[in-house]
Amino acid sequence: MKVPPKILLVEDDLSIVAGLKKELRSEGYEVEVALRGDDGLAAALAQPFDVVITDLRIPGLSGLDLVARLHEAHPKLPILMVTAFGTTDTAIEATKRGAFDYVLKPFDMGELLDLVAKAVACNRMASESIEVGAVHSAQTAIIGNSRAMQAVYKEIGRLAASTVTVLIRGETGTGKELVARALYQHSTRSKQPFIVVNCAAIPETLLESELFGHERGSFTGAHLRRLGRFEQANGGTIFLDEIGDMTPGTQVKLLRVLQEKYIQRVGGNEKIPVDVRVLAATHRDLERAMQEDQFREDLFYRLSAVTITLPPLSQRAEDIPDLAKYFLQRSAKELGQENPSIQPEAIVFLQGQVWRGNVRELENVVRQGLLLARGYPVRLEQVQQAVARSRKSAVTADQTIGAYFADLLARAQTGETENVRALVIEDMERELYTRAIQLAQGNQAKAARWLGVTRTTMREKLTSFGARPAGE
Repeated sequence: MKVPPKILLVEDDLSIVAGLKKELRSEGYEVEVALRGDDGLAAALAQPFDVVITDLRIPGLSGLDLVARLHEAHPKLPILMVTAFGTTDTAIEATKRGAFDYVLKPFDMGELLDLVAKAVACNRMASESIEVGAVHSAQTAIIGNSRAMQAVYKEIGRLAASTVTVLIRGETGTGKELVARALYQHSTRSKQPFIVVNCAAIPETLLESELFGHERGSFTGAHLRRLGRFEQANGGTIFLDEIGDMTPGTQVKLLRVLQEKYIQRVGGNEKIPVDVRVLAATHRDLERAMQEDQFREDLFYRLSAVTITLPPLSQRAEDIPDLAKYFLQRSAKELGQENPSIQPEAIVFLQGQVWRGNVRELENVVRQGLLLARGYPVRLEQVQQAVARSRKSAVTADQTIGAYFADLLARAQTGETENVRALVIEDMERELYTRAIQLAQGNQAKAARWLGVTRTTMREKLTSFGARPAGE
């Protein structure tokens, strides 16, 4: 059973305490309350927490002093500041002292819960050990003992202790983020923050502000000054995923950071020094992007002086048995299933497939096979069905929803498929609900809120798909 994230709430307003406790517990968090700042500090120093939420004005030790002292003792611990005084420099001062982020009163509960979830994920990402090699007991690991992967492990060992910028290259789904986390955890900065930014997931109009921060009034909606991820990562490591999707203007600013070791917030002139190790990753062909004037040559050469290239799964088929068994154990733990197993002929079948989605696609197939098996050993025909669904799914990278529908209707015309509408709904819902519960780490309330359904509906759908999230 997965240990629920533990939240420390430092707040003296009992009505706010009651409301937050109720909402946080409904999301699956364990909550401890301190009514004074000094009591909160003592609690956080005595036992581990995943996130601390503190008000600015509390009896005893002030919220700002609590942030500073906690950050000094536990630099990776995310601290969220709640304040009604965001129009002053108080919120920015809290972030400077080490707060992960801040929320203004009156706050939207959904927004706060999303921020807590983000902070928990960040803390787990920085703290959860990345095992290297065929380690089946670890929750997160880089699996494989093939010659290609052994070369990757050697590069991680050679580069981890240095402060050099590293570019991690490889096809989508090969595990680039795991390599970045391994480099961080084996570095001299492992006790400092580890900040992840997915450059492809943030609109280009906001990416520059996300990275470098902004001054108040610098653009519409910029009501407060905000620190960017580089300032939050100061002293630690920042991982820029999908850097090939960064806009030319942001590329120029990133190049300046790498060369001169300072940033400027959007709308500001102050040069702010930062000490950050940069790890970057991309699946794009940056050489072609340079030829098409979509990626700067000077930034490319600055980033690619040291490169780790991850092999596609097609070049390490001998690792598939270990990968499949690892994903089987991990998915079973997330779905609350015990003693999972898979038939040898199913493994042989997996080794013979072409994995265009690489390790990520293999993980999805194994999870789907486990769901289809409904607690019994995963058989060959279930793995075959899972592979077929993966290849025909509307969410694959190479097929549009229209093409998926056209393929189903064509098969219906020949009599190969019946009741297309029901099949589409089942495929979509199975993928949507199982992905949501996996992303929510088994928390049904959180997954239900993301999907806009009730927890009863969430539970019924998961049951129909053979999934019983951990904790039930």
